[in-house]
Amino acid sequence: MNAPEIDPALADMMDAVFAEYRESHPPSPPVTRDPALWRRLDELGLVRLTGPEYAGGSGATWHESAELISAAARHGVRIPLAEHDLLACWLLDAAGETGDDAARTVCLLDDDAATGVPWASTADRIVVVWPCDGGYRLADLDADAVSITLGANMIGEPRDTVVVDTSSLPGVPLAPALLSQLSLKSALVRSIQVCAALDRALQLCLEHTTTRRQFGRPLSKFQAVQHQVADIAAEAALAHSATEAAVTTAVLTDWSGPHLEFFVAVARSCAGHAASVVARNAHQVHGAIGTTGEHRLHEFTRAALAWSSEFGSVRHWDETVTEMALWAGEGRLWELICP
Repeated sequence: MNAPEIDPALADMMDAVFAEYRESHPPSPPVTRDPALWRRLDELGLVRLTGPEYAGGSGATWHESAELISAAARHGVRIPLAEHDLLACWLLDAAGETGDDAARTVCLLDDDAATGVPWASTADRIVVVWPCDGGYRLADLDADAVSITLGANMIGEPRDTVVVDTSSLPGVPLAPALLSQLSLKSALVRSIQVCAALDRALQLCLEHTTTRRQFGRPLSKFQAVQHQVADIAAEAALAHSATEAAVTTAVLTDWSGPHLEFFVAVARSCAGHAASVVARNAHQVHGAIGTTGEHRLHEFTRAALAWSSEFGSVRHWDETVTEMALWAGEGRLWELICP
């Protein structure tokens, strides 16, 4: 099951936008959503890339969006494109609600509170979902109408606590199937980002080992270093393959395939384990220089580890894969892997 080819011109444009931005905007804490970059991306039709054209979107698919998210991650540009387009605005559209040009994120409330909400403190509006009368309801709220306590993940991206008094919110009913899709989409977004970070870490390792010389020869000529880099490349490739299979399955089945959860779980499991291997090996390959704040390696290894723990831990997705494989049993395991 192969992913369709992305228009090379579109992919090059996406990469160039983030490369140019990163060159003139080195990272500096705290991480915020840059309004100027957001406007630039909006002018290029990238902020609402997968939105329907009748609603002002670009009508693209998850394949194009995955390329966009990957380009941002590869250049170390932190921006909530996925949270806005693929999660919050998609959920509004699916629920029959009309959005506007405001930057959004989404959160699922538990007892009127949600923790670790991505980019809530930088959003204009927050799409909130909460349990009600045995089902779920949704409301699109101005950020000033909710209580936000600042938080961050290990790379400084906002992961805030949101508190909402839902007792007076009418909201609109939300089908349980949409909530399940939201969970899978959120998890797959992080897998895409992890893969992009692993790619960049691999690239940095290749550059370092071919240019750095020790005992009169490049590091790439030492067998131990070759083994470490080979492990990085293999783990990154496995994570990529699993993630591409999940995205392709999701698109072809309109996020309703019977084995989609298994594909997403495999992608997250592979990406999570790959993040650990790549982070360990990449820093060993770079030696002391790879542990310094000035070197860029940590931007990608720490990002991969941070994203791997969001929307379900590696252990959670490992257990999901195991449970679904055991449930399928010997007779149906191949059907689960290759439907």
